[in-house]
This record gives sequence, C-alpha cells and structure tokens, in this order.
Amino acid sequence: MIRHAPAITGGRLCGRTDVPADLRNAASIAALRKALGQPDHLSVSPALRCRQTLDAIWPDATATEDAALWEQDFGQWDGQPYSALPDIGALSGAALADHRPPGGESFADLCARAAPAIGGAARRDGTVAIVAHAGIVRAALALALGSPGAALAFDVAPLSATRLRPLDGGGFGIISVNWTPA
Repeated sequence: MIRHAPAITGGRLCGRTDVPADLRNAASIAALRKALGQPDHLSVSPALRCRQTLDAIWPDATATEDAALWEQDFGQWDGQPYSALPDIGALSGAALADHRPPGGESFADLCARAAPAIGGAARRDGTVAIVAHAGIVRAALALALGSPGAALAFDVAPLSATRLRPLDGGGFGIISVNWTPA
C-alpha cells in the first residue's frame, strides 16, 4: 500500500475534493520505484493525487482504478479550511472510528467500503501495489488489527509504503508501516 505524494490542499480538508499531488520530490519517487520494483498488479484510487503518484512511480504501468479506494467522505467538512472544522472533543479510538461528519461517512464506514477491494487485491497471485490515501492504508491496518479504532492511531506519511502479508484463513500480518527507502 502506497500513500500518494503530498496533496496540494491549500490548508483544506480534502477527502473527496480532488486535488493534485506535489511530485517535486523526484529523488524519493525514484527511490521508491527502485525499491519496490514492478508489481504484478496495480490498483489505484480514482483521485487525481493517487493517479499522478502512480504515474510518477510507474510511468508505463497499467492499473485498475477502483472507486472503493477513495478517501473517506467527510461530507460537509470536505474542502473546508482546517481552521473552520469543529472541535469534536476527545474521543476514544472506537468512538472516533464511528463518528460520522454531517453528510459524510465514518472511518468504520470507509473500512467496510474498502475491505472487499483490499481483500480482493490480497487474493491475487504475485505482488500487488495499491496507491491510495492515508484512510485506505489505515483501513487495511484495521483489517490486520481487527479494529478500526486501533488503526486510527497510525500516522501514514505521504509517499510511504505499508507492507501487509495475507494470512492463510484470512486477515493480514503487518510487515511495516510508513516504510521509505533510505
């Protein structure tokens, strides 16, 4: 799982707001390409920032675009400046995972939406890479941990890889989170 390059958000919350990626860090992109090699299968969120990141890492690759890999829908909060977002107070991980912004989806909803796409990718033969959002990477971690609330504790860095191993009988083992080539 690769999180897209830094998004150009202008200080706004951009879940479904389609913004471009900042691809100026060519050295990091090249190092990631070299370290990851060419996967057998590629999936990508339809978001511009994800498609641009995939094209920068693997310029000649063909990928399957999957709408289930979109970032969380923050509803009325999407596109708002961070300074304008309401303070929802201190919540436990489980309560935060279940919190639904007005007109949007909760992180638990996102996990349920993304689980079939993540599970389907894991059942493919060979190596699979998914270029998506921090929320989708956390959704995969939630599948591995068995808890959406626990997965929200992870900070997922742009242009980092999170490596998971499908386990016999279902589920995932976590190999690494936020890995970048040195």
